[in-house]
Amino acid sequence: MWKYIRQYLFFAIIAGLFMIGEVLMDLMQPGIMSQIVDDGVLGVSNAGVPNLHLIWRLGLQMIGLVLLGGLCGSLNNVFVHISSQNIGNEIRKDCFRRIMDFSFPQLDRFGTGSLVTRVTNDTTQVQVFVSLFVRGMIRTFLLTFGSMYFMFRLNPGFGLIVLCAFPFLVGVIVFCLWKANPLFSKLQAQLDSINAIMQEDISGIRIIKACVREAYEKLRFGKANDALIKTQLKTLVIFAFMNPLTNALMYVVVTIILLAGSFEVGNGSTTPGIVMAAITYTTQLLNGILMLVMLFQNISRGITSWKRVKEVLHSEPELVDGFYDGTTQVQGEIEFRDVSFSYPGSSQRVLSHINLTIHKGETVAIMGATGCGKTSLVSLIPRFYDADMGTVLVDGIDVKEYRQKALREKIAIAMQKSELFSMTIGENIAWGLQGADGMLLKSAASIAQADEFISSTSEGYETAVAERGMSLSGGQKQRISIARAVLRHAEIFIFDDSTSALDLKTEADLYQALKKSHPESTKIIIAQRIASVRTADRIVVLENGSISACGTHEELLKSCQTYQDIYHSQIGEEAESA
Repeated sequence: MWKYIRQYLFFAIIAGLFMIGEVLMDLMQPGIMSQIVDDGVLGVSNAGVPNLHLIWRLGLQMIGLVLLGGLCGSLNNVFVHISSQNIGNEIRKDCFRRIMDFSFPQLDRFGTGSLVTRVTNDTTQVQVFVSLFVRGMIRTFLLTFGSMYFMFRLNPGFGLIVLCAFPFLVGVIVFCLWKANPLFSKLQAQLDSINAIMQEDISGIRIIKACVREAYEKLRFGKANDALIKTQLKTLVIFAFMNPLTNALMYVVVTIILLAGSFEVGNGSTTPGIVMAAITYTTQLLNGILMLVMLFQNISRGITSWKRVKEVLHSEPELVDGFYDGTTQVQGEIEFRDVSFSYPGSSQRVLSHINLTIHKGETVAIMGATGCGKTSLVSLIPRFYDADMGTVLVDGIDVKEYRQKALREKIAIAMQKSELFSMTIGENIAWGLQGADGMLLKSAASIAQADEFISSTSEGYETAVAERGMSLSGGQKQRISIARAVLRHAEIFIFDDSTSALDLKTEADLYQALKKSHPESTKIIIAQRIASVRTADRIVVLENGSISACGTHEELLKSCQTYQDIYHSQIGEEAESA
């Protein structure tokens, strides 16, 4: 954490100095009060004659110390917040930067809910930890040990009484923290679970309502929330018992001081003012102990949260960046050399011994049954995953040798699931190319067959898109996603079943417009419909992770039984004879 603290260490030191000033003002007041009582009110040093002038002078002095202490406390709060909030800000931004560099397997391992909790709640706990450490630790220790010191200066006997009770107080605190500390990790894990359920249910609210599963999801969320509350209550109960115990011990100390003080006042070895000051210091000591309890509670939770945040910050990206970012003579050529692949944590191969070359400007379609590895195959090109065996080359260079940014700038992808952001339609399209002007947006939308429906809206390209594109139909979302990809003018276009919600005519017009506007770009189309791929230069048929056939539509109709089965199931014997 020092990496972050040192950036704002100056503010933390200033805050600490102001806190020292505030505590010193508090520690000086019981001694002054003792003088007011003994010399001003009772006139102990003046043959029992009260001294009104002394009362006024010391009273004004106390008021001045209170005001100065309040000023120091306020300035301490200002500088503590400057340091802690900025430290939290830097940690949160670094966490998000690290998450942006994560590979897909890393994102899967952490989970969306857990990452959200770590960036938000855990980072806030770390901020509280820093704030309390700077403010609370200084105040607690100065108040505790300062009160002890001044107590011994007033009356060593009173100091010994408090000192004897100290081990019991520490024992209670240590025992309660030992019982509560394991619960903090459990609390954060349960918060992860709640965030994960919230994220899943809000994003999938339509399917929940369609399947009438609201009651089930309410029950699932309720169970997760009940588990969180149960753990939270265990923690609170532990500290609920600790506070009365520490209070009881300290009030026993106050009672003993009063008893001892009454005897000493009676035999003239001490004064009422000293007894009052001793009780005040004992109360300050009690406040210091109670603050210590709260401090350790929050620090324990903060340390737990820091460990969770640190897991994100110290996680190195699994995909090691290459060094190549130059241009190549051939642009848009892809080659798979004996490529095999399985997902991390799984022993089952998704792809097995794939050998395929896709030439510049070629349109290649990939077909096959659900789960045969189509998406997995194209995911290796932009290096979302690395092949277990074999080599994937783009323009003759192994994808592992590229800088990921340089590699992905060559590729434009339209996913099967259209991901839209809460911004305007124009901004969603412009997401594909920073700085694109209105003419480029309109051109890309026209190619994607989206310009007509966009222009028909009241605000056109300035129309706001609801969260996750909920205000648009499936076909509209797909066309906006395709327009975003087309805007890139990339060397390689990958359409991963991204036209599944389009009618055949719109889809045909899209591919025709794309071929006309980007004739030299390589195009890879994953589709389930024969009508979507029949005009491709080549069609690759995948079966169980291997290439079973590759050729034109006409060639596959003659030679590939799988392709024939797909064709007959979709087009039918009547269409074939026609």
